Amino acid sequence: MATQKIYAGAKLREMRTRLTLTQKDFATKLGVSLPYLNQMENNNRPISTTVVLALAQEFGMDVTELSTGDSERLVSDMREVLADPVFADMMPPLADLRLTASNAPALARAFIELHRAYRQTHERLASLDEALGREDARIQASPWEEVRDFFHYCDNYIDAVDRAAERFASRADESISIRQVALNSLSERGIHVTFTDTETLRSYNAKDKTLRLSSRVAPQTQVFQLLLQVALISQDKLLEATLDFARFQSDEARAIAKIGLANYFAGASLMPYGAFLSAAQEYRHDLELLSNRFGASIEQVAHRLSTLQRPGAKGIPFFFVRVDQAGTITKRHSATRLQFARFGGACPLWNVHRAFETPGHFLQQLAETPDGVRYISLARDVSKSGGSFGAPVRRYAIALGCEVRHAEALVYADNLDINNASAYEPIGISCRICERQTCHQRSVPPLERRLTINAHSRGTLPYEVT
Repeated sequence: MATQKIYAGAKLREMRTRLTLTQKDFATKLGVSLPYLNQMENNNRPISTTVVLALAQEFGMDVTELSTGDSERLVSDMREVLADPVFADMMPPLADLRLTASNAPALARAFIELHRAYRQTHERLASLDEALGREDARIQASPWEEVRDFFHYCDNYIDAVDRAAERFASRADESISIRQVALNSLSERGIHVTFTDTETLRSYNAKDKTLRLSSRVAPQTQVFQLLLQVALISQDKLLEATLDFARFQSDEARAIAKIGLANYFAGASLMPYGAFLSAAQEYRHDLELLSNRFGASIEQVAHRLSTLQRPGAKGIPFFFVRVDQAGTITKRHSATRLQFARFGGACPLWNVHRAFETPGHFLQQLAETPDGVRYISLARDVSKSGGSFGAPVRRYAIALGCEVRHAEALVYADNLDINNASAYEPIGISCRICERQTCHQRSVPPLERRLTINAHSRGTLPYEVT
């Protein structure tokens, strides 16, 4: 079998820069000539076996990182950006996009950022946003989207925060729960915790050092909020250092990201990496068993599974997404080749939308994307009660999935006919970049296909994709 050639020039340059080595010194340590290293860094040559071994032995690098990363994400994001009608017929060949993502990832991200600024300005004009008349109005990324992209391109795994959470969780054992460890940690800092009959999940008063938690919510939520507050108080230096590294464009984005990192610490403390990965493999990723084992909600477990990307100890690459009843994506991450639409909703043929129809039940789906990759997708509603009669219920659905080649490791695949090609439902990412010609749920025509329109003939769609 032919060995797949690996072109990873951007990763080589990134590692060399991080180590503050010149090309000459880096080449010496890798055992190659300076011209050869230069060719590899510019993707004119694939990474040789000698270099792969040297990277592992000399620098302890997880060599699987060479063939993974954010290139596919960048390609997917650029394709969606270029599907904007403003680009009309200017869609570059897919090969050019892949070359850009591999050779010039910073340029690719700048292009995506530029389009986002354009889109937001266009939306402001369309809605006559009063901000256009203010002196402090400025074109910048939405803080929420900026933070979302930060986690997206970190592969949803923050190593320093994850390991700190794992060390904190090691204080818990059979005699003391993680809940008590969190309470003790706060108590050691003079913080008093009370449980109050209120709609507010968590409220901390720094002046009197009182943390108030809602007694209406589920025990898992209470523990999670305890751990989140522990992160904000005991891990502040670590969180701030991580935020400094991210270099957010606004104070709002930095503040949102800090909450995100605190949430990350809480989830990683509740489900510490090593123990959780081991249990996930033992239980064959049964979400309910994992939920009972770690005292976490189904959504928390599914989200945590999508973060198991520690170098040298990776779990199955999962995608994870949460949508509301309108189909809007409120959380998204993918460690797989499947990427979600940055704008708009998810493909309507995906089983996550049907989860609202069957509350309390898991839905299984075998799906195939236009690139021919096949997935197993698991969906379930995760509606959240307001805690009292008449209180509004927040309704969401989540989906968790992976490529079908991992089927043996998933209990949910046991009754699926994974070898039957007709069992796979065709799904896409976004209608504008989906090339399927016969989709009965298509909302807009694909950008890269011509249309045939016949006023005297009508099928499922008012046009034919040719």
